[in-house]
Amino acid sequence: MIRTALPFALVLACAACSKPAPPTPQQPPTPQARVSTPWDSMEAQKKKAQDVQKTVDDQAKAQREAVDAQTQ
Repeated sequence: MIRTALPFALVLACAACSKPAPPTPQQPPTPQARVSTPWDSMEAQKKKAQDVQKTVDDQAKAQREAVDAQTQ
């Protein structure tokens, strides 16, 4: 009994340690639509404020240059 059980157990142990079959290639998941988050409106306001600040900075620079041109 042990003579047949030992080789059988070794075969089972080797089979358990073998590499699994490679997974079948599947199609990549389709891209989902972007879900809005509670922070989207805040991000939009932040972007708008940054754009306004850039405009104000550009106007201030132009005014400084005009003043410097007049003083020279």
